[in-house]
Amino acid sequence: MSDAFTHLEVAGRHVRISRPEKVFFSARGETKLDLIEYYLAVGEGVLRGVRERPCALKRYPDGAEGAFFFQKRVPAGAPEWLQTAEVTFPSGRSADEFCPVDLAHVVWAVNLGCLDFNPHPVRRSDLSHPDELRIDLDPQPGVRFSSVREVALCVREVLEEHGLVGYPKTSGSRGMHVYVRLAPHWDFTQVRHAALALAREVERRMPRKATSAWWKKERGRRVFVDFNQNAKDRTIASVYSVRANPEARVSCPLRWDEVADVEPEELTLATVPRRYKKLGDVWGRMDTRAFALDSLLELFERQKAAGLGEAPFPPHFEKQKDEPLRAAPRAGAVRAKPALAARAQRQPRRGGSR
Repeated sequence: MSDAFTHLEVAGRHVRISRPEKVFFSARGETKLDLIEYYLAVGEGVLRGVRERPCALKRYPDGAEGAFFFQKRVPAGAPEWLQTAEVTFPSGRSADEFCPVDLAHVVWAVNLGCLDFNPHPVRRSDLSHPDELRIDLDPQPGVRFSSVREVALCVREVLEEHGLVGYPKTSGSRGMHVYVRLAPHWDFTQVRHAALALAREVERRMPRKATSAWWKKERGRRVFVDFNQNAKDRTIASVYSVRANPEARVSCPLRWDEVADVEPEELTLATVPRRYKKLGDVWGRMDTRAFALDSLLELFERQKAAGLGEAPFPPHFEKQKDEPLRAAPRAGAVRAKPALAARAQRQPRRGGSR
């Protein structure tokens, strides 16, 4: 094999690979070709997270420890078979984004230096209505991973009380994610409100471990339940994505009975293919049922009536209706306590699938 380039046949397509022996991950010396072989080994699993979804290209031309850049528009010279979807951003601009439909698309992107995949929570058939609720658990500096596990299990408890089934995964970094498959019925604002309601409820139950505070100075040493990952134009590394660290850790799907003991450093490009071969895709049932958000949205309205209204949006968004002042609180300012909404909590009715 020439070190300059090679060709692979994937999903009936010929994909040109430049510099296949280039080292992408330093800890074990895994190469671009090793990364491609990894994605082929977990093929159906990675496609579950990206198929028919527009994706931003996050390119690491010098490997996991080098600089990276986002490319929203598919570059010139892309093969004619490459699928795209036109995405409109909060700025009003639009772009034809990469939209994988098979493993040839995945391999093509890896050749550009994409280590992980960053899909929008929508499919190209309906770009206005997400079909995923994404719960991002982001530990603040000094927080141990054991706390992330505990918060994830609380998220499961809240979801189940609202008739929802969550699917957990490691982030491939320091946190965890929990996804819920939705019927594409609610818009981005409604899905974000559902995520905000859930974040506040988790904080109410675990005030020393979890927080919904948008401003970093208010989070303390807790796990931030990042509701704004459900805002339009936000993306999260997909299931089975290999993250940009020397060990090539994977954003790996889990069963709930694994969450209490999972060690993210054990789930890497080197180990996950064996796990996949043994267990299959543990998110394999995710697409068998799509759920409704009515119950979480009712919780949001109860919280709002109790004094917890809209929360700040990410800084690149225009000011939104009912949004509070988008400025970090001054030193000594007291934010509204989650307990304020406690009197509004009632045993929620169970949601259901649509």
